Amino acid sequence: MTTALKSNTPATNRLKIGFVLARSFTLSAFALFVDTLRLASDELDKSGRIRADWQVLGNTRHLIASSCGVQVAPTSDLVDPSQFNYIVVVGGLLNSKNPIDDETIGFIKKAAARKVPLIGLCTGTFILADAGLMGGHNVCVSWLHYQAFRERYPDLKVRSDRLFNLDRTRGSCAGGSSAADMAAQIVRLHISKEAERNALEVLQIDKARSHLHVQTRRPLEIEINDPRLNAALIIMEQHTENTISIPDLASSVGLSRRQLERLFMEKAKMSPALVYRKFRLERAKYLLTQTDASLIEIALEVGFESAGHFSRIFAKTYGQTPSRLRAERSI
Repeated sequence: MTTALKSNTPATNRLKIGFVLARSFTLSAFALFVDTLRLASDELDKSGRIRADWQVLGNTRHLIASSCGVQVAPTSDLVDPSQFNYIVVVGGLLNSKNPIDDETIGFIKKAAARKVPLIGLCTGTFILADAGLMGGHNVCVSWLHYQAFRERYPDLKVRSDRLFNLDRTRGSCAGGSSAADMAAQIVRLHISKEAERNALEVLQIDKARSHLHVQTRRPLEIEINDPRLNAALIIMEQHTENTISIPDLASSVGLSRRQLERLFMEKAKMSPALVYRKFRLERAKYLLTQTDASLIEIALEVGFESAGHFSRIFAKTYGQTPSRLRAERSI
């Protein structure tokens, strides 16, 4: 369940946010979030810090390089985190070793201990999870990083069909343009709807999307303009292993099984079970051509009971057996 973050309340009436930038952070996510604050803080485009203030926090003044090479300088030391309503950790490339140093990790843990809400922006949620700060909270990540998050943190609840999530004293965001949507909601909560509208109009954003909006993704290139079915497609794609039942899938997008089946037949001209099988077979095709896993291992991984059943369905769908496909790709 998504709820508004319980914000810290510094002495000032201004919304105050501290940013922690990881090595190789995502510039677009940071820029959209901070610029939404900038434009909400003053009228039009004057950039005055009247209703909001922000700092880039660091234990040095060394430039921090983003994933695109643009560098940003910290503007503040790692001061008392209680000065801020939120601490936003901006992540980036997952292959970056030690994205933030130990002192900064200690600062984030201190913020958590003092009940300052923490937000993971883009892969910043990985940093919070690494620090042991996401336990008991729902997590939202990009569909691109879903599998990596599940593998690293199997005990955490994660989904990749929503733009962002606000869960008590933790927030998480898929990144990209959804950073502006999340920032807009925080502006609306702490400043006003007028400030939110001013920021979005200058950014040429027609309307902020809520946490219920579905990430932009078209699995299997199926075009469906229904957010519930788009969410179901993303969930299917992310659960080719450890498959979920159709009733559970329907429940996860707020529908009954009958409603989900009716919508799939109406919009996709296929049952959800058939679409789900297509996802599983596409995953199997990838495993056949990119790994040395045996047929029975692949069959079980994508939810078939036996290699024989898997081979028959695969051949019926693709016109050749799994063994034949693997042999052709190895030539």
